[in-house]
Amino acid sequence: MKLAFLTALCLSISLADALDSCVGRCGYGTNPSHPCQCNAACERFGDCCSDYWSTCAAASQDSCQGRCGESYNSLNRCHCNTKCGQYSNCCKDYSSLCGGSSSGGASISDLELQSLSERLLSLDVNKARPGDLTLNPQSLIPDSETAIPQDRAPQPLYSFVNEGVLFSKPTFSSFLKLLDNYSRFTGSTESFSSEQQGEQDSFLRAAVMGTVLGKELYNFLFTKGYYSSEVEFIQDLKMMWFGLYSRGKGQLDSSGFEHVFLGEIKNSKVSGFHNWIQFYRLEKQGQLNYYSHSFDGPWTSYPDVLGLQFNWDGYYKQVGSAFIGSSPEFDLAVYSLCFIARPGKVCQLRLGGKPIAIQTYTWTNSFYGNGKKFIASAYPISP
Repeated sequence: MKLAFLTALCLSISLADALDSCVGRCGYGTNPSHPCQCNAACERFGDCCSDYWSTCAAASQDSCQGRCGESYNSLNRCHCNTKCGQYSNCCKDYSSLCGGSSSGGASISDLELQSLSERLLSLDVNKARPGDLTLNPQSLIPDSETAIPQDRAPQPLYSFVNEGVLFSKPTFSSFLKLLDNYSRFTGSTESFSSEQQGEQDSFLRAAVMGTVLGKELYNFLFTKGYYSSEVEFIQDLKMMWFGLYSRGKGQLDSSGFEHVFLGEIKNSKVSGFHNWIQFYRLEKQGQLNYYSHSFDGPWTSYPDVLGLQFNWDGYYKQVGSAFIGSSPEFDLAVYSLCFIARPGKVCQLRLGGKPIAIQTYTWTNSFYGNGKKFIASAYPISP
């Protein structure tokens, strides 16, 4: 009897200790049957367990230590459950600590990315041909001089663009309709009419399901388990690219599409702006003055890559790298692939047998869906 009593007492003490500890409980939802809690909300309500700060809080910001398999909590900066890869919000050590893929579907190797990027290039039937573009790059400057806003090019960058051939193609024409839907200054609220939202849908349908290139990207991501239908894929692209968030003054003033494809003005400087069509359009209208270039890629056909310096109606861009001569669907596909497979990281691709790296950034201050991240930026790295 005495032994049974002592055993029960020990079990009772052990259970009480377990309920009073955050070991194995970090990030779990509030449980009123427990005397203390182990999630971010306990900091606000003052009911954290005594070991919360040492066990959970220090790790909870950026690590999966003690959090593998936790339920989704919007207060956490990153996540450690099986859905985090799908929503591009896993902690950096999710794969090593929790044994899962931080990419959502099956992991994608660098070799697979390079092979797919070569296929996407070969399928870009809408890109410019040699006779469709004539460039006049003029002054090539070292990186050490890009901070100096000096016009070293007396002539425009684009001497000729075959608009009749290129801009009549469905993906080009639907892309061009999007370029007058934005205010370039951050802090100025963006909003879309039903017509403008329809233009977004038309572009995505044309670029993704209206081209062999777009279908190739979807089929690859489908087989990897990232998407279960074309409808899901296009809807996710619409949110990650066109979903609005705030870069300044708390206004819904920006999106991945605006930042990457059109460019913005923030703190009296050009921010983003990584698209050759927008560059040509503004240069032709007299709103953009080409200054110089600091990088010219090794490609002898289109798409090429240039690192550009220019003045956009009074605001300077120190280095704006962009594909030159590519189709809108190619840019969208390559940037989307890298954002999905390597969010916020350098993405190693190959084009025409030559290496190229794409840098993407995730927007972490607001989310869509169940914690998915917007695109903050994407561009080809110009060494």
